[in-house]
Amino acid sequence: MLTAYINAALKRARYETLEDGLVYAEVPDLKGVWAEGKTIEECRSELVEVIEGWLFLKLRDRDPIPVLEGIELTAKTPADAS
Repeated sequence: MLTAYINAALKRARYETLEDGLVYAEVPDLKGVWAEGKTIEECRSELVEVIEGWLFLKLRDRDPIPVLEGIELTAKTPADAS
């Protein structure tokens, strides 16, 4: 499920080459998620790590996570486990 969500987020990523030659990417649907790298591949790889970390923090803190491509991620509470 996390992999599908990350892939959905990557489809929404916007890339641009900065004046200094670095590649910058952001996912507008995920506030604060951005990365940069020397190449688009390096930037995309960094973006995957940033998305993963962002998701783990959102789940840990039980913060809302936007639904992407019908994928809804929510943290279970201890009461949900029973």
